[in-house]
Amino acid sequence: MTTIKQRTFSLDDCHFQTPLSPLVQRVLAARGVTSDTDIDYRLQKLTNPNQLKGIASAVVLLSVALQQQQRVLIVGDFDADGATSSALAVLVLRAFGLQYVDFLVPNRFEYGYGLTPEIVEVAAASNPDLIITVDNGIASIEGVAAAKALGIQVIVTDHHLPGRTLPAADAIVNPNQPGCDFPSKQLAGVGVIFYLLSALRGHLRTEHWFEQQKLDEPKMADFLDLVALGTVADVVPLDHHNRILVQQGLQRIRAGHARPGIMALLEVAGKNYQRLVSSDLGFIVGPRLNAAGRLDDISIGIQCLLTDAPDQARALAIELDQLNRERRAIEASMQQEALASLAKLQLDDQQLPWGVCLYDDTWHQGVVGILASRIKEKYHRPVIAFAEVDEHTIKGSARSIAGLHIRDTLDRIATEHPAILSKFGGHAMAAGLSLAKCDYPAFCTAFDLAVKQQLTQDDLAEVRLTDGALAPSELTLAQAHQLRQLGPWGQAFPEPVFDGEFYVVSQRIVGSNHLKMVLSTTPQQQQLIDAIAFNIDAECWPDESVNNVRIVYTLDVNEFRGRESVQLIVNYIEAIKVDTAITL
Repeated sequence: MTTIKQRTFSLDDCHFQTPLSPLVQRVLAARGVTSDTDIDYRLQKLTNPNQLKGIASAVVLLSVALQQQQRVLIVGDFDADGATSSALAVLVLRAFGLQYVDFLVPNRFEYGYGLTPEIVEVAAASNPDLIITVDNGIASIEGVAAAKALGIQVIVTDHHLPGRTLPAADAIVNPNQPGCDFPSKQLAGVGVIFYLLSALRGHLRTEHWFEQQKLDEPKMADFLDLVALGTVADVVPLDHHNRILVQQGLQRIRAGHARPGIMALLEVAGKNYQRLVSSDLGFIVGPRLNAAGRLDDISIGIQCLLTDAPDQARALAIELDQLNRERRAIEASMQQEALASLAKLQLDDQQLPWGVCLYDDTWHQGVVGILASRIKEKYHRPVIAFAEVDEHTIKGSARSIAGLHIRDTLDRIATEHPAILSKFGGHAMAAGLSLAKCDYPAFCTAFDLAVKQQLTQDDLAEVRLTDGALAPSELTLAQAHQLRQLGPWGQAFPEPVFDGEFYVVSQRIVGSNHLKMVLSTTPQQQQLIDAIAFNIDAECWPDESVNNVRIVYTLDVNEFRGRESVQLIVNYIEAIKVDTAITL
């Protein structure tokens, strides 16, 4: 059952000096934006990096590494945040004059996540003096200890929630570590390393390093395309700090000043970089980078971001695009199997577990996270999908719904059943875990119970929040452009969505399973509007018997052959003539 509710807002506390339309004010107020300061995305509005706990110690270590030309190794994660973090660290340190800096990302199928003792052993072969973790490390107790035992210094930069014990690193920079007063707890991994490198640049400036080395002082703003990509792709909440980073990065990409790899990824996807919005980073560029980490080796993606040669960038982007196509095919097959498995159980909403666990020994490790997301979207309850690591171990990827902190839930299970989980980590909405295959049934029971203890039946009912209805006079190209420019939109700062009832003029399937419609605001069809619903249920649509629909949609600008027009992007549709709603 899906309920559509309008976001609450009050204009009483709004103090905008900039002239804004009533619609824009209402959209912003519903997101807690009440003044021009909240939409001021100048770089000067960023918090001083030195407010991050541990950053002074990390800067000293990096300064010494530069002075002594130590060998530095970046150890990253195998997703888009990890890839952009790794590329950013390598590019900036090279620009600062460090000669020996390289990266290493554990292959997820051989070593798993983070700075493990096994990956330290691999890293030791290159004789690093200093390891810097990016987008990981806060849970690498044993890995940091292994590095220290070999005489390797370690700086941990991470944004994941820490456990009860912190690694014994030489420096830890993580806004979520205990005692850190940095105001933004929502930075992505790429944001954390960006702040560290910005602080290092400031220190080197005071030491006249760039003058002494006869180097042009790098502009940190030139690297914000990478920061924007990693931040959006990792789906971290877009608080004011992150919106500044993303908006500034988007401006550089739109101006054609992005890394050749980012430009090439946009090109192979057929996306005009001049019209880029934040969601394009999350749905177009990010998945192509992630596909390398899911199916092969994220190093392909990092090399794509590192190269200065457009031809090489394009070749690598084509390779990443092909991997993404393979990933989509694998995902579709797994999703079909998962849905068929659930259908065989013939469970209604009352019988379905509140915490859903799925496992098949043929599923691909790198794609179970996407599978969990798809099943969560369909059934609106927390889902963990598992794949086999070896004959004894399975690895799961969890996705949650509002009201359930999935990482804390796993911590709760680990406390109550210390023998079940071998390791876990993550965020409020996504997490990863490993356990023995023989413990899977016990874990399923424990997970379902833990979810039931924290949620209510109402929490399992999907609620779609909208910004209300638009008047026919507001369904204009000018309004669509204004809403687009208000971004960047993303997690916790959602793109404006509206709901309304429309008359169906025509409907047809385009592509594989997209529903293309022409809608009207009046039965006389005086105002015709194009609309498209992606990935529709082909068993339900098109339905020629439906004359009226209620939809939830975004107001978008469609460009075709140089002509712009209004288009509604439909993400929920129900036929008004029937009682049951059909969810995309």
